Amino acid sequence: MKRLLFVFGIFLAVHLHARAAGIMYSVSSSSWKVLTSDSLPSVLTNNRADLIESRLRDQAVLKFGAHQIPLNRQDFDKYQIWLRNSIIQKTGLVVNPNLPLNIKETGSIQMKGYRIKNIAFQTLPGVYATANLFIPDGKGPFPAVINMLGHWRKGKSEKDGPQPLGHSLALNGYVCLTVDPWGAGERTSEHGVFEYHGANLGASLLNIGESLNGIQISDNMRGVDLLSSLPYVDPKNIGATGASGGGNQTMWLAAIDERIKAAVPVVSIGTFESYIMRSNCVCELLNDGLTMTEEAGVLSLIAPRALKMCNHKQDAAPAFFPVEMQRTFENTKPVYKMLGAESKISSQVIDRTHGYWSEDREAMLGWFDLHLKGIGTGAPKKELPFELLPDEQLYVYPIGKRDPIITTTAAYSERRGKELRAAFLNASTIDVSEKQEELRNILRTHVQPALRKAHQYTSLGGWDRLALESSDDKLIPLLHMAPSVPSMGYIIISNPSGKKAISLEQIDELKKKGQGIVIVDLSGTGEVVSNKENTANKSMVLHTQSRSELWLGKTILGEWVKELGLVSEYLRSKYQAQKVNLDGTRESGLAGLFLAALGGRVDDLVLREAPLSYQFDTDGSVDFFSMGIHLPGFLVWGDVSLVAALSGKNIKVINPVSMSGVKISGNRLEEFQTEYARLRTLARQQGNTIFN
Repeated sequence: MKRLLFVFGIFLAVHLHARAAGIMYSVSSSSWKVLTSDSLPSVLTNNRADLIESRLRDQAVLKFGAHQIPLNRQDFDKYQIWLRNSIIQKTGLVVNPNLPLNIKETGSIQMKGYRIKNIAFQTLPGVYATANLFIPDGKGPFPAVINMLGHWRKGKSEKDGPQPLGHSLALNGYVCLTVDPWGAGERTSEHGVFEYHGANLGASLLNIGESLNGIQISDNMRGVDLLSSLPYVDPKNIGATGASGGGNQTMWLAAIDERIKAAVPVVSIGTFESYIMRSNCVCELLNDGLTMTEEAGVLSLIAPRALKMCNHKQDAAPAFFPVEMQRTFENTKPVYKMLGAESKISSQVIDRTHGYWSEDREAMLGWFDLHLKGIGTGAPKKELPFELLPDEQLYVYPIGKRDPIITTTAAYSERRGKELRAAFLNASTIDVSEKQEELRNILRTHVQPALRKAHQYTSLGGWDRLALESSDDKLIPLLHMAPSVPSMGYIIISNPSGKKAISLEQIDELKKKGQGIVIVDLSGTGEVVSNKENTANKSMVLHTQSRSELWLGKTILGEWVKELGLVSEYLRSKYQAQKVNLDGTRESGLAGLFLAALGGRVDDLVLREAPLSYQFDTDGSVDFFSMGIHLPGFLVWGDVSLVAALSGKNIKVINPVSMSGVKISGNRLEEFQTEYARLRTLARQQGNTIFN
């Protein structure tokens, strides 16, 4: 007992000394954590469920259950028209049937029974794709197949997927066009150097009102144009196939382009529900997709044309597990039955890993023989042996000597961004209400969440610890410190890397001024980052969540706008705050600016390392900002300067940068100062923007 009292006495003495020194202790069963007055304590408990994943997955499950395809012909015909038009609009798909193909052949290889041409052809004005054209010997006309690729490292020449498909089809009497996907194969930023065409690079297309999905559909529709134009091709018998991302494109192409008579998507059919918080590519994204339909709805647009889907038992991607394919198959099959075409839809599970293997090719050959040639039963057909070629023989251009007509994602995004900005800056008037409503549509912020409950926890290190529970099922962790000078009001601080990235010097400076301080971890940051995110890879920051939010009809920045608005209203209600300023870094600074532009009750704004324009540039890193920054159609609407003008607030931008993170200074900064001031005048709004 004496020993226990002695230990307690030591603890009490240390505790009192610590309090005098401004130190707090957090005591748990396993550890003691020292919290100095300068540290930032956590708010939420450890070992909790993934709040982001569970919330978004639950929403996706609900959407899957809610979507149904009309099963009477009159309603279904209307549904097909509506959904097809919605897909075109949401993907930013550009259809150019009258654009000259301008086929450019750079080489030809004669094989046994067929020949291969290395070609480039025009898909958009001034934009060309690289491809291989496999042509059987003879006069034809032959049925034809467009072969679309996923993320094959070497593109169309890859020996484990795309290349064997072309050889096998040609030997079986099919013309095959194998196209390098946008941003892949010979269409990467540096010719001959593989790069992932998704992530921030592919997502940059969203800002100019397009999408990687849509621009690939456009490419592939032009591929069908090319096949249809060839004298030795039967344009009434064209099929489509591909694996992974190429299988995904098979689905989208066949759904939009009714010239596709038969389709075989491989290791790609799942459910849109299963895409949520899984590692899919932005090339497979349909903006707002789950607000409109499920994958079965898209496949129903192919009906009554022939459709065979193949998935693999050993596939490691949850979105493409056979069980997900089967769910969609069962929901699509009734449409085929209604249309009297039940025999034209089929599914098959193959005991292989992710890829396009010989078993897939044999299933594809049998299916196409039945539906494009009118022979056989549709059962798998044994393929003939073929010779694979070295990669360089199938390149359209020698490595490093690519024709400039092959436009990269970076070059295209930069060019279109400049065109859109030029049109926007040429405006002579600004309708503030109209622009605010359009901005709400871009951010997807029409539904404002309410505060359900404020959870108050034990104070630590001089900070009140709270979590705001919102009506849209979020927990927003806050650290709160009351102002020592009430008239100074509050400042809300946010950082996309979470509270631990916030400078202690910044906090100390605010304390000296007497301001109240609230530090918030926004969705996907700090304490509420999802375990599904690969935060160690700069190109993958918010990669999974940003795509998932877009599928569900939301944006990361829009969600942050709503969260900051909720925190601001809480401060005004709970603490009678008369003034609420915002201080945000990078993307979170933009979120605060958007909130102000939409009439949120906030006052002065500080943005740190924020972009002055969404104009794409290649001077720095494409991954300087996270995937959360991208907004579909933002540069079609305007730019950051217009958002600042609509805010009517005093704004200070510290270390302004470009979209690639390059600091803006000198003449370029002066040009932006003129632009920002001019737009304020046009919008007839108060306030000023200072660049520091």
